Amino acid sequence: MFDAHTLAIIFIGLMGLSVILYAVLDGYDLGVGILLPLDNDEHNDRMIASIGPFWDANETWLVLAVGLLLIAFPPAHSLILRELYMPTAILLISLILRGVAFDFRAKAPFGHKPTWNRVFKIGSLLAALSQGYMLGMYVMGFEKSGAAIAFSILSALGVAAAYSFIGACWLVMKTEGDLQQRAINWAKRTIWLGVIGTIAVSVVNPWINPTVYERWLSWPNVLYLAPLPILCMGLFAFSYAVLNKLPKPQDRSCWVPFVSAVAIFLLCFFGLAVSFFPYIVPGQLTIWDAAAAPESLTIILWGAIVVVPIIICYTAFAYRVFWGKVDELKYY
Repeated sequence: MFDAHTLAIIFIGLMGLSVILYAVLDGYDLGVGILLPLDNDEHNDRMIASIGPFWDANETWLVLAVGLLLIAFPPAHSLILRELYMPTAILLISLILRGVAFDFRAKAPFGHKPTWNRVFKIGSLLAALSQGYMLGMYVMGFEKSGAAIAFSILSALGVAAAYSFIGACWLVMKTEGDLQQRAINWAKRTIWLGVIGTIAVSVVNPWINPTVYERWLSWPNVLYLAPLPILCMGLFAFSYAVLNKLPKPQDRSCWVPFVSAVAIFLLCFFGLAVSFFPYIVPGQLTIWDAAAAPESLTIILWGAIVVVPIIICYTAFAYRVFWGKVDELKYY
C-alpha cells in the first residue's frame, strides 16, 4: 500500500495531529483548573460546568499520541519515556488527582468541597508544569546540564501560562456576567506571560541548537519562516485589543480570543515541527530510524483509518451538543 518512507511520515503526521489536539483541548481545561478561584464557590461551580462535558474526552488525544508512539516508533518510545520517567509519573498522578477531585468535590461532605477544589487546582497546575518540563527536556535532547534544566523550567512556566491564557479565553466565550469579566482580566494578564514565554523560547531554542538556527535563519528559509513568529505576535496583539473591548452588547465577539489562542497554539506547534523534522528525538533518532516494520505499520494504519475519524466525529458531536453559554452546575 505504502512504502516504509511514506508510512513513517503518515504516522508522525497522526502523532502530530494527536499532540496538537490534546494541547488545545486539554490545554484549555487545564487552564480553567489553574485559574480556579478559591474564594468564590459560585464561580468555581460555573467554571467546572464549562469543562464538565469535555475534559475527560479531551485526554483521549494524549492516550492516542502515546499509543501511536509506542506502536509506530518503539525505539523512540523507549528512549523518551526512559528519559522522562519522573515528569511522566508526576503528570499521571496529577491527572488522577484532577479526576478524583472532579467527582469528590460534589459527592464528599459539603465542608470538604474547598479541599477538593484545591486538589483540582493543584492537579491542573502540576499537569501543565510537568508537560512543559517534558517539552523543554525534549527540545534539549534530554541533556542533564544546568542549562537544559533551566530551559526546561522556563518551558514549564511557559506552558502553564499558555494553558492559563487559552483557559481564560474559553471562559470568556462560555460564561457571562461577573465571571466573564474576571476571565477577561485573567486573559489580559496571562497573554503577557504567553508573549514573554514565546519570545524566550524562540530566542533560546536556535541559540542552543545549531540545527534549529540553521533551519530558521539560513537563506532562503528565513524568507519562508519569518512570517510565523510575526503572525504569532500579531495574533497576541489582536487578542489583547479584542479583550480590551469586551464584553460587547449581545456578547458579540466573545469567541474571538479563544479562536486566536487556538491559532497561536497551531503556529507554535508548526514552528516546533519545522525546527526538528525529520527527527522524532532531536539529534538522535529520525522518524525512519525509529519506525516499526512496514508490515506492522500497514496493519496499524487500517486501524487508524477507522479509529481516528470516529474520535474526531464524537468529539465534534459533543462540542456541538454542549455549545453555547454554560448553565448552572448540576449533579444527578
